[in-house]
Amino acid sequence: MKVEKLSNTIDIKRYLEELGVDGGGVSILANKAKTHIISIKGLNVGGANILKQDALSIGADLAVPRGTVLAITPEVDTLLIATSAQLKVLAKKELAQPFGLKELALKLKEYTQIKTPKKVQIMGVINANNDSFFASSRFQNAAAIEMIDNMIQEGATIIDIGGVSSAPNAAIVSAEEELSRIKPIADLIKKQKLYDKVRFSIDSYEPLVIEYALNAGFSIVNDIRGLESDEVCRVAAKYKASVVIMHMQGRPQNMQDNPQYGDVLSEVYEFLEMRVHKAESFGIEDIILDVGIGFGKTLEDNLKLIKNLEHFMTLGKPLLVGASRKSMIDKIVSTKVEDRLSGTITLHLEAVKNGASILRVHDVSEHKQALKVQEALLKV
Repeated sequence: MKVEKLSNTIDIKRYLEELGVDGGGVSILANKAKTHIISIKGLNVGGANILKQDALSIGADLAVPRGTVLAITPEVDTLLIATSAQLKVLAKKELAQPFGLKELALKLKEYTQIKTPKKVQIMGVINANNDSFFASSRFQNAAAIEMIDNMIQEGATIIDIGGVSSAPNAAIVSAEEELSRIKPIADLIKKQKLYDKVRFSIDSYEPLVIEYALNAGFSIVNDIRGLESDEVCRVAAKYKASVVIMHMQGRPQNMQDNPQYGDVLSEVYEFLEMRVHKAESFGIEDIILDVGIGFGKTLEDNLKLIKNLEHFMTLGKPLLVGASRKSMIDKIVSTKVEDRLSGTITLHLEAVKNGASILRVHDVSEHKQALKVQEALLKV
């Protein structure tokens, strides 16, 4: 007999199939293999006691504060620990229960339907301005086209081009000035029909700039203001463009002064959910979500968002993460922007593990290699 402790990150379905488990059994057992930890805050204490008993009855558990059984406080914060199979059972059981458990049941059902992305896309970054925080990402005119070709060869499937820095305390630039920076690159992309090789994303919230780029063959609008402008929505819908809705607290000029949240996961989720509804009301169909790493967030906020990306997958949209060479790395280990590649890849691989399907990066080749290795590990 041989006994081996296997990692929780193995390809469980592959192992079950190799054992010869029948098709139906593979699905059932795979659902038992993944454990979920779900934070439920402000749960009615009566509902907490019911959920605790229901969870225990099927082999799951609910962590509750001392005194919950005596209903010392009207509401409690709890942690539900359950497998995917147990979540499905609880989602059905709680539908008939009072104290807000029906609403909880619908949320639990959403968690059981989350699907891990099968493919990760790399979005390469090109800045057409002279004040972006990473100097090596700045390119003008023909040099930008050469870099685009390099990124395509290295494995990028999207190229994100912007003409204004969004780093903390960045200078404010007029739409006309921004367009003057973007226009030469956009014109060359259109002339050479580079949009046949790769998708282009315009990193802007200015309708004037966005429309020019879309008319030149760009097909994605990357809006750090999260579709705040109705006119941006109208332009994106007119060209049937994909949109990236990003969360930002404040503006680049003040976003890092003193960012504060009551609950960063809930607040970012509610913002993205609201802006998804807005986009859809304008007829925008292809939506990508970005939690906004480094945009009005503390180090702890950024790490929490990356670690808990799966929470946002219930919105049913692809998740983009862009932590490339950002100052949060410097807050963990003091280093210059030129030396943050290792930290960047670590953050991005964690993001992919937790549900990201698009990475916005300065270093395409290195990310392509890292993703290939991670993919190989997850297949074992």
